[in-house]
Amino acid sequence: MEKKPRHRKKVNHLFKWLSPGIFVKRWLLTSIIGAFMIALGLAIWSNLTPVFRIFEFIFNTLDQITNYIPSHISGPLVLFLGLFLLLWGQTRTLGSITEVLKPDKDEELIDVLWHYRRLNKGTKIVAIGGGTGLSTLLRGLKEYSANITAIVTVADDGGSSGRLRREMGILPPGDIRNCMAALADEEKLLTELFQYRFTAGEGLNGHSFGNLFLTAMTNITGDLEGAIAKSSKVLAIQGKVLPATLEDVTLWARLEDGRVIYGESNIPDAGGKIVELGCNPTNPPATPAVVKAIQQAEYIILGPGSLYTSIIPNLLVPEIREAILNSSAPKIYVCNIMTQKGETDGYTVSDHIKAIDKVCGKKIFDAVLVQGRQPSPEALRKYAEKHCHPVYLDREEVEKLGRRIVKANVMSENRDSAYVRHDPQLLGKVLFRWYSNMPKSKFVKNSKQFLMDISRR
Repeated sequence: MEKKPRHRKKVNHLFKWLSPGIFVKRWLLTSIIGAFMIALGLAIWSNLTPVFRIFEFIFNTLDQITNYIPSHISGPLVLFLGLFLLLWGQTRTLGSITEVLKPDKDEELIDVLWHYRRLNKGTKIVAIGGGTGLSTLLRGLKEYSANITAIVTVADDGGSSGRLRREMGILPPGDIRNCMAALADEEKLLTELFQYRFTAGEGLNGHSFGNLFLTAMTNITGDLEGAIAKSSKVLAIQGKVLPATLEDVTLWARLEDGRVIYGESNIPDAGGKIVELGCNPTNPPATPAVVKAIQQAEYIILGPGSLYTSIIPNLLVPEIREAILNSSAPKIYVCNIMTQKGETDGYTVSDHIKAIDKVCGKKIFDAVLVQGRQPSPEALRKYAEKHCHPVYLDREEVEKLGRRIVKANVMSENRDSAYVRHDPQLLGKVLFRWYSNMPKSKFVKNSKQFLMDISRR
């Protein structure tokens, strides 16, 4: 790709400083007015004598200049000299600030400020789910808005999270850890740090650093919600991550053969069709901040993720269901690309929707996003060995359920392992394109121009 000439980049940066919404011009004008008032105040204090002499000196100087250089030349010359000194002074000032704030100079300060302002004017999004699916979604969404609230299930009872839950009596931090890493400015480094697992040491073996970090913060602040809030400030998280409930929730599933399986990690291994999902205690209260976020949301997204162990557990909280139902914001469900053994064997797109509707008792989302093209033959073979298959789009059944179908390519495939997953960038782009074409509720005020920019990408 051809690089822009350096002078063109400088001009672009100058126009960015002068563009609306950066909050620079108003303070520059305020500073100029302040300097003028200081000079005026000093003049009044000294009985206007300095004002008379300054004007006398200026008039004499101008008279001398115009005697040698005509006014149609000297006027523009002085004007451009003044503009040059003003711009030079401002550039040097901003350069000094940039040198301190961004010594690596990887990115211009105006680009950082421009990006920050645009994201902070972005759409108020609520993303609901858990597991790796939600963190993948957040990576795509954070390119378009910083006003993101991730609502995360706390039903996990396996692995490091399960051990900490049993031994320390805290809510499982694993899914929350993944979401925080996904929303961090330094995502790659923080993800590596948070995902680092100890391979030795009595008691440490098998634990991830991120889980231990959140456990320590929970003990310091008193609860998981406070731990997340404090950690988010320390780690420069864009948006918020909230647990769906602060109750110690245990999932149970009733299978078609009559068995009842307890524990989130045990349900997929039970080997049966799930006909009912519930939790103990029944009807746990929602975290108050979660309800408020849904009420203020301009866009609500469910999934992707494990249907019965990541998405539906959030909907077992009555206040969350009611808040989503009462919201006038556009709502979309991101359906999984592949079926999941032990949870959605043989499920079609409409089966996913029916499972969600059954828990909620009503239709809670307007549209479903479905993967457009099939994975490669190599990936299909590998998944078939694990008894997993692409989720079939039964269009007529989905339309009977009153859902709009958004079909698009949002998949990435690892050619080495033939592993299929949602692509964060493609997912974010498609979701915002659909949102920009939806009739907006009364809540949408600031994001119209932002969405027009997005639609042109």
